[in-house]
Amino acid sequence: MADDQHEEVSKKVSAEEEIRRGITVMRRMVQGRSRGIILDVYWNNQGQLIEPNGHTLTSFIGALVRNEIPITCDDWRNKELNESKEKIWSEIKRCFNIEEERRGFCMKLAGKLLRGFQTFLSSKFLKDADGNFVDAELPKKYESLISAEEWEAFKSKRQDPVFQRISATNRERASSPAYPYRKGRVGYGRLEQSMLQKEESSETSLPAHVLWKEARVGKSGVPQEEVLHVYQKCEELSQSLSPDDTKGILSRALDVPEYSGRVRGKGFGVTPTSLSIKKGKAPSNRELHARLEAMQAELDALRREREASASTVYKDASDKESINCTFQPNIPEGISHCQLYLSSPYYRMVGKGKVHNVSGVLLHTRELPAGCLKVSVDIAVEPNAALPYPSDDSDATTVHEAVGSFVAWPTNLICVGYETPTKSKSKDNAIPRHTESTVSRKELQENEVSNASAQQKKEVSNASARVKSSGAKKTVARKKPTTKYRSCLRTFLEMTDIPTGGVRTVHMEVGIFGFDYDQMIGNEDFMQVFSHEEIGVTVVNTYIRFLYDKLMRPNSLDVSFGFLAPATVNLVLILSRPDTVTEYVLRILMDNKDAEKLCFIPFNTGGHWLLLAINPIREIVYYLDSLGNDWTTYPDMKVLIDTVLQAFRAQRDIQTSRRGANSITWIKVACPQQRNQIDCGYFMLRFMRDTLALGRLKIPTDYFEEFKCAFYTKDQVDEIKEEWCQFMLELNVCS
Repeated sequence: MADDQHEEVSKKVSAEEEIRRGITVMRRMVQGRSRGIILDVYWNNQGQLIEPNGHTLTSFIGALVRNEIPITCDDWRNKELNESKEKIWSEIKRCFNIEEERRGFCMKLAGKLLRGFQTFLSSKFLKDADGNFVDAELPKKYESLISAEEWEAFKSKRQDPVFQRISATNRERASSPAYPYRKGRVGYGRLEQSMLQKEESSETSLPAHVLWKEARVGKSGVPQEEVLHVYQKCEELSQSLSPDDTKGILSRALDVPEYSGRVRGKGFGVTPTSLSIKKGKAPSNRELHARLEAMQAELDALRREREASASTVYKDASDKESINCTFQPNIPEGISHCQLYLSSPYYRMVGKGKVHNVSGVLLHTRELPAGCLKVSVDIAVEPNAALPYPSDDSDATTVHEAVGSFVAWPTNLICVGYETPTKSKSKDNAIPRHTESTVSRKELQENEVSNASAQQKKEVSNASARVKSSGAKKTVARKKPTTKYRSCLRTFLEMTDIPTGGVRTVHMEVGIFGFDYDQMIGNEDFMQVFSHEEIGVTVVNTYIRFLYDKLMRPNSLDVSFGFLAPATVNLVLILSRPDTVTEYVLRILMDNKDAEKLCFIPFNTGGHWLLLAINPIREIVYYLDSLGNDWTTYPDMKVLIDTVLQAFRAQRDIQTSRRGANSITWIKVACPQQRNQIDCGYFMLRFMRDTLALGRLKIPTDYFEEFKCAFYTKDQVDEIKEEWCQFMLELNVCS
């Protein structure tokens, strides 16, 4: 008897010790409200809460519910709760800029959060490890929210036989899901938002089965075979069903009944009414089979037509001398956005990227197969689709594994015309067209570049001196940047074939990234800077060449600082080819193993730029993220960097104690924070520029006093653009 009591007490204590997190009270929200700060909230076109501030509103509603609604509430529709609901809605409107029409959603969310809180209390405090009831006392943590009377009534309700029977049924149904959800607390609405942002898509929503599949992809990034099987069935059904009949695609593929008022694969907040889905008689299996056969016949006819056309165009492709000597006739010269297709077992799009239709181009030092072009894969639409020509150099065999690299692709399976959606450009932003000129383009460019080069050398050579000589805490005063170099570069660009698909190269010598190559640059890269779009790896690499030429070598900083190539060290490659990334990073660090050096890694997570600055000798990693995240957001990145530094230590034969073996220090730097969704690349470049201008190997936790600010201004961002454009002019990239 005493042993049983002791065991029960220990279970109560362990349950309370397990819940170490304090009660969420949202003090910052209350403090912000007192200062007049009201947050905007955003919704997708299906009425679901999304970021920014979607997670904040959800947490705020949860805190209000725990304070205003008793845990003994069994029926959320009880009219006695109207006064408390009104108070909750009033508090929400005081802190958030939200429309009255969103009240219904917020109240439904509040009811869901209340049920979640009740389930949490029951499972953590009123059940043991085997699921048996435990007569626990009121947890001290929740004494401010729950009275003793409420707690006793709550326990009594949880022991009611009717409740126990319903609970057992629900628990059994949810115990072993065939296709478990793997995105944690990220709901379908925010998942859809992140997918659209990652793919840079102009669409406002995704099909339910696409979301359903992505929601079941874990950390490995590869869905299970069973999930892919369901997804494939959905794809086939979506081709054979009419637009008004797409409601039941997932239900048919899963072969399960649909719940009333629910849209499977869309998540909380989406109903058949909100999607305007018409309820009608479902087609019979015979009708579905007939539609599928008709669609398959159309696809077969289309495939035969395309193959016949391709055989006519490329009937001489087997002639080795003709391969890659001329541009392919159906695809524009230069670099173009494209969609990548496969024709077996059926015709479908499997990826998106860029096709390089450039004369004499090679693939990993080899000639391309007959009838193929070189493409770079940017987005995997069907990750597990097999590549038509697997890459021998990168061991990539699927579209997912080929993301971020070059592969050969049959020309008849490349569809040109896909463009990354960008903001609409006004007439003022259009490239000026000059129809008259009194001086030759070459003379104009030579004069402009000469002046630009002289002024740039003067400005950059004095950058460190200006910073060090200033005693002020804030950023050194600078002249407001102009747009003259951008305007000049635009003018020269218009006089070339670059806007119509032409490409140029910028040489990257071995001292920059540890290997020698020519960086290709096209119209898209220039437009990213001209139109203030998210910058890609080409702009980042060429600006690093500017820092190397203008700040590092003239001031002998190349012995103290270095760069690692962002095209080789990024999250996509860490997930797909970690051994390749590890080998490259370790090689660069070992090349500088005898002297203390700060190595910059401009790191791309797939849609966001951040900066890692590594001091391998001291085993310190500075983490600078303009979104305010920390390294735990990207655990695979941290694991790889830690592994490399441990290998670096071992190869240097540095002896450490067992306690010091894991003493790698990660420091989150309170760097300037971006205020939009575009500037991360510019901020990351500016972090490197600030560090080089000061020439310091140690980055303070609260950032450099000389450059400390809450955010970089538009002028400071424009300064990066002007330096890049000025440098491009000096390199004569438009010649």
